[in-house]
Amino acid sequence: MKSLASITKELFGTDGIRGIPGEPPLDDGTLFRVGRSLGAYLRARQERPRVLIGMDTRESGPHLAQRIAQGLTAAGTEPVFAGVLTTPGVAWLVRQEGFSAGVVISASHNPYHDNGVKLISASGMKFPDETEADLEREITASEDRGDGAKTVHLEADLKLHEDYLTGLRQCVLPGTKLKGMKIVLDCANGAASKLAPKLFRSLGANVSAINDRPDGRNINAGCGSLHPEVLQRKVVETGAALGVAFDGDADRAIFSSASGKRVDGDGVLLAGARYLKSAGKLKGGTVVGTTMTNLGLERAFAAAGLRLVRVPVGDRYVLEEMLRTGANLGGEQSGHIIFLDDATTGDGMLTAVKMASLVSLAGPLDRLVADLKVFPQTIVNVRVRSKPPLAGLPEVARTLAEAERALGGSGRVVLRYSGTEPLARVMVEAERDADVQHWSHAIASAIQSAIGTAQG
Repeated sequence: MKSLASITKELFGTDGIRGIPGEPPLDDGTLFRVGRSLGAYLRARQERPRVLIGMDTRESGPHLAQRIAQGLTAAGTEPVFAGVLTTPGVAWLVRQEGFSAGVVISASHNPYHDNGVKLISASGMKFPDETEADLEREITASEDRGDGAKTVHLEADLKLHEDYLTGLRQCVLPGTKLKGMKIVLDCANGAASKLAPKLFRSLGANVSAINDRPDGRNINAGCGSLHPEVLQRKVVETGAALGVAFDGDADRAIFSSASGKRVDGDGVLLAGARYLKSAGKLKGGTVVGTTMTNLGLERAFAAAGLRLVRVPVGDRYVLEEMLRTGANLGGEQSGHIIFLDDATTGDGMLTAVKMASLVSLAGPLDRLVADLKVFPQTIVNVRVRSKPPLAGLPEVARTLAEAERALGGSGRVVLRYSGTEPLARVMVEAERDADVQHWSHAIASAIQSAIGTAQG
């Protein structure tokens, strides 16, 4: 097997193919070849492959789905259309109902004018890097635009939605009583807009849904997990017990307690880990987080006799570590949480079911995360002209060493490059906000001097 470092991909990023519809790599020709290459890959391995296609609510989604379907059909592969469905919903259905692969048309939390293509293997997980690299070579080796491809009739099979919701209902924790519980759902005008309210109403909750009327352009616009303050106000105004904010494709969720307190993925990991430990179901006493996981969570885990393992940012790396070590709980501060006993991907609706269950069983969310001391944390982005190893830049290395000595065990510094933009990211976390501000700007200035672009 090739090492991750030896695989270079330009088309596929850390979360599929992203761009602006109509422009490379989301132009019609590339989209057709993506479908055709995926179809050919599957046809080489089975006689009659079927590929599930789902999308979020962006106005560009139907056209992208049509071009992918044309490519699949040209390769002798049957496309099955799920219509508007969450990314984790597609992943769940692919694994549970025996599809050969899945395609999600979504740009997750990005604005409506962006879109993307995510490929999901038969296991319900992303394809390995090696497979994506092979597909990319096939896609880029041809210039066929598929101009003569026949239009494919795509009619959404809504039974698939019901199958997914049935699976989520089975994930409610034993003893949970959601009947009458007031819950506010901010659906981000995205893929969860119909599904999430339907799910929680079917479980007996008293649901107030907001930002649940997508028009093709309002997905993630001032709402959802990127703007939880909208949800927090609504929870307090309505006297709800819990609030949930999804992003556009509902693979993440951010929460509001009854008092209006924002609870991110770190709080979810704390509450979830404690429950699983109490039930004797937390495998290895270990939870997988990322370099962004707050130091406060690591200390809360230590006090509870639990261990945090950190990996680079990205749900792909969280899942890889969970599979490697046998852990069954992991996730990111941003709200991607993986309950591996139930699903192979981060699923905002599944996470919402778990958290609503915990509030029913153990009391208010404020109490569940009361001892989570969130350390001040900031990220400074520096636009760069190149991406050499940061540790090899003398001024950056010197400033970093000074920061680490000054912070000692009471803080952390994480330097990394963006995987999709010409940016260096400086994350500093410490007990005192003054230290956070001082060292984040000192390190950012050192990077700016070494490799930064002109500020304009």
